[in-house]
Amino acid sequence: MIGRVLDGRYRVGPRIARGGMATVYEATDLRLDRVCALKVMHAGLGDDDEFAARFVREAHSAARLSHPHVVAVFDQGDDNGTLFLAMEYIPGHTLRDLIRKEAPMAPAKALAVLDPVLSALAAAHQAGMIHRDVKPENVLLADDGRVKVADFGLARAISAETQHTATGGVLIGTVSYLSPELVVDGRADARSDVYAAGVVLYEMLTGRKPHEGESPIQVAYKHVHEDVPPPSQVVRGLPAYVDALVARATARDRELRPADARVLLHQVRRVRAALDEHLADDPELTADLTPAGPVSRSLDDIDYVTDEDPSTGSGPRVPTILTPAQASHGGRTDDTSVFGARPVPAPRQPGAARPASRPAARPVPAPRRSRRGPLLLTLVLLLALGAGVGGWWFGAGRYVNTPGVINLSAAEARTKVQAAGLTFRVGDRAYSETVPAGSVISTDPGGGDNVLRDGTVTAVVSQGPERHEVPALRGTDLDSAQAALQDAGLGFGDATYRFSEKVAKGVVLAADPKPGTELKRDAAVDLVVSKGPQPVKVRDYTGEDADAATKALEKRGFEVDRGTEENSDSVAKGDVITQNPSSGTLFKGDKVELVVSKGPVLVEVPKVEGMGTAAATQTLLGLGFEVKTEKTQYYVGLEYVVNQGPTAGDKAPKGSTVTIYIV
Repeated sequence: MIGRVLDGRYRVGPRIARGGMATVYEATDLRLDRVCALKVMHAGLGDDDEFAARFVREAHSAARLSHPHVVAVFDQGDDNGTLFLAMEYIPGHTLRDLIRKEAPMAPAKALAVLDPVLSALAAAHQAGMIHRDVKPENVLLADDGRVKVADFGLARAISAETQHTATGGVLIGTVSYLSPELVVDGRADARSDVYAAGVVLYEMLTGRKPHEGESPIQVAYKHVHEDVPPPSQVVRGLPAYVDALVARATARDRELRPADARVLLHQVRRVRAALDEHLADDPELTADLTPAGPVSRSLDDIDYVTDEDPSTGSGPRVPTILTPAQASHGGRTDDTSVFGARPVPAPRQPGAARPASRPAARPVPAPRRSRRGPLLLTLVLLLALGAGVGGWWFGAGRYVNTPGVINLSAAEARTKVQAAGLTFRVGDRAYSETVPAGSVISTDPGGGDNVLRDGTVTAVVSQGPERHEVPALRGTDLDSAQAALQDAGLGFGDATYRFSEKVAKGVVLAADPKPGTELKRDAAVDLVVSKGPQPVKVRDYTGEDADAATKALEKRGFEVDRGTEENSDSVAKGDVITQNPSSGTLFKGDKVELVVSKGPVLVEVPKVEGMGTAAATQTLLGLGFEVKTEKTQYYVGLEYVVNQGPTAGDKAPKGSTVTIYIV
């Protein structure tokens, strides 16, 4: 994906983050020349027409939400099945990073961070939207101090009724922050966001999540059946009104929570004001914030209810926990997950009827000894033994532990699994950088999980490291080279441009690493791209020797044309009169024309010997010569020319001097 241009506009840069449904990249908007964040949905999601349509609707809703504490959505697109969102790029870190670094946080600081988060959620709730996935990973802390809430792409517009799950019985969310109603029946409203914000506040105050477990299903179960504990149980000395604020926001009964983020924001600011006044206790504020009615329900109050629905007149509705698809023990609980339905025990409502205690038995006379007593005792013992064996069989006895076979070869894994009385099956094959080819990467169920006797263990077997060969790219244009790299499972790195006298501009000259090299998926390949011929600066040789000028120009790669020669009174013979072009730049092989001087025009010197001085002078001047007169040693004043130089018949340049000697 790196280096690819989506929708002809967004050049994908380095990866910023990866989530359960999408990967976020830094990207460049080539049209507006700005950096943005590009959220690209995972491959395959765009193939679902219903999902794609819902994605577009949610993107449009998010784009309409304009608030200083909400990450802006700029654009949405579909590039041949690749769905993406273009969003505001926020350089900085997430609230998760801050919690890891600074939690437990002082209440004043935690509430200062929560305040803009609730402001953003309040704007969304006012606009009829719910976020559905409020968590520290979706709170961005910019380097300049701004707080922004991201990922409204999972939000859905709120109708007059509370919202069900996105698609029949499926819920999207992060299990550590799911409200009980979302877990039980998938119904969400603004109070579901309030609950998640309360959990985030608890985590900032204590440095831990309120409910933890070995698997997401255990965490979800606790959200339904256990209250969020007071933060002061973890961090001593917190004011009671801070505990009350957390309890109010995270009440399991959503009717006891603030109606929306705007109401919770008002309560947060009341608590911040009390903290600013350094109040160790504020009974009135604590009483106002404490949820009305009982908020604690013991696990001893749990009933299993029947699958009946009052709307049909057949009894109470079955609460349903929405559990992570294919969840395994030890799975992370802070990733956005997709949940499917599974019936679970519902909490007994306060005041629910309990069976009345039996009345005390009236005294009876002592029984007579009978021979049936030992028989009855034996029968009772046999029944108890049978019940115990049956209970064991229908409980733990029906199950065996899945053996751990990670990193074993498929053959070794098969032997070990079959020895445990289970069937071994090879399912998918996947690449792995750490597990050798032919060895087991993972199993379903996982090692240590209980599985029915004679059950099947499906293994994912390694294909070894994923490698992709660099294709031959020389001679292709840059766009085609990028497409070829993407098709080969590789990314585009940097382009280096250099001049080439033989390869046209924009055509690839070389790749680094070289073609044929095997690389990891999405590894970057750098390209050397032609800038075309290199321009050469032209020097002016006007007035200089034409032969020397020709050699110098040819040495720079130009073709020299000296086809024209002209007479010149000012430029010596053999020198350059004019040059075209005489400045700027040309490419090698381009032509430079020189006009070379033949020197001045030559005129035949006439014979003036024997002529009078005046007549001779007039004749020479008429032909363009200059005249110099000198007296011979025999000069007697006759004023006749007895000699001349140059001699008659010679050719001399016009303007040159002819000397006449007189007597």
